[in-house]
Amino acid sequence: MAGAPTVSLPELRSLLAAGQARLIDVRSREEAAAGTIPGALNIPVSELESALQMEPAAFQALYAAEKPKLQEENLIFFCQMGKRGLQATQLARGLGYAGARNFAGAYREWSQKEG
Repeated sequence: MAGAPTVSLPELRSLLAAGQARLIDVRSREEAAAGTIPGALNIPVSELESALQMEPAAFQALYAAEKPKLQEENLIFFCQMGKRGLQATQLARGLGYAGARNFAGAYREWSQKEG
């Protein structure tokens, strides 16, 4: 399995502070409900492929958020430990989201250092 571009915690912090990151939590709804990175949109990895191929209006109706654009520069995926985030990043890049990246530290690092 090929790697995917990643983002570090300090880089993620600065992107979020500048409003330049779109964050997708690919954990289950139960995991996300127990705590997530502020501003993240929860799309479980099992739904991601179909979600990223939806019409924008259908995506908006289902997720109450604007669908990410293919040209989005910092579309950042994360999970609990890193594996599902990597899968999500590879999937999104395969669908043409060139700016997709994985927050390799995942929610575990965020909760330890930010929580």
